[in-house]
Order: sequence, then C-alpha cells, then structure tokens
Amino acid sequence: MHDRPTGPADEPEPDATGKEPWLATVVETLASRGAAEIAHPGGTLLAHLERVHALLAEWGARPALRLAGLCHAFYGTDGFATALGDPDRRDELTALVGEEAERLVHFYAGCDRRFSYPGLADPEGAFRDRFTGAVLRPPLPLRRDFAELTAANELDVMRANPGLRARFGAELLDLFTSWRALLGDPAWQAVRATLA
Repeated sequence: MHDRPTGPADEPEPDATGKEPWLATVVETLASRGAAEIAHPGGTLLAHLERVHALLAEWGARPALRLAGLCHAFYGTDGFATALGDPDRRDELTALVGEEAERLVHFYAGCDRRFSYPGLADPEGAFRDRFTGAVLRPPLPLRRDFAELTAANELDVMRANPGLRARFGAELLDLFTSWRALLGDPAWQAVRATLA
C-alpha cells in the first residue's frame, strides 16, 4: 500500500510540471478495477472520470474535491449502477485518496437524487442516503461540494453526448439554476456555456 494524505492540509501540490503526483496511482487503481473497459458516454468510465477531475481542476477545486471527482463513481451512483468498489469496504478507497475525498465520494454515491435534488440549495433541505435510507441535512460546504461535483459530472456527459444534451439539457439547466447559490462562478459559467 502506498502512502496517501488523510486530509486537505496534507494534499501534495502539483509538481514543477503541473502534474499531481498521486494522480497516476489513482488512475491505475481505477483501471485495475475495470474502469477502462466500462462503456460510458464519451468513451469509457475511466475517460469520463478523468475528464470530471480535469473540469474540477479547471474550476479551481481543492485537491480533495478533484480526487472525489476522479473517483465519484467508485461505489456506483443513483444514475450509474456499476460500481468499482464496495461501499461496505470504504477503507480501501480511503487508503487510496484520503478521508475527505472518500467521504465526498461516499456522500455523492449515496444520494437519492429524486428525493434530494429539489431541496439541495435549501439549508434545511432534506438529503436521503440511498444506501441506508437515512435522511440528512448536510452543512452548506458539503452541499456546495456536492453541487460542483454533480455539475462537473453532468456537464461532461452532456458535452460527450449531444443527443443526451438535447433530451436533458433544459432540465439540467433548470436544476443548476436552482442550485446557483451553491455553484462557484467557474462552474456556473460552464453550466451556461454548455446548457444555455
């Protein structure tokens, strides 16, 4: 097992070439779990995960959120059932990406979208965990991370598949407009450029 930081304060900064030193290890692990062979809009699941990571980096996301973007489908999601890891064995992903990034991945994967999306921007809005059925009221920073990760994920899919953008773009624009207070300016500009 290789050493990974356990929190954002310990995250290594990009090296002199601008590369994140841990990125290759995470990508190799995702590939070893089949992500490079799983079909996904725009190519493979691995290609999608890498693009989501890159989009979050473009928006200035901190390392833990970029890592969560790279691994966001590790436990499957409400919209993509295929999982690369077991949510009952969270220590495996934690060892790879650190505690904060893993918590974000688990939270993202656990979202019951139909229940949780409408109230996400409301500080008292309920969020249901599809793994446990528990109803939570996440703090604002977690809601912001979730919104940015969701936007990066959906925008990549819409960019990769014009047919899906034609079918779901207006609905996503309405959703992200309702989440505007949760999205940073770079994410919001990308939403408008892709969906408006």
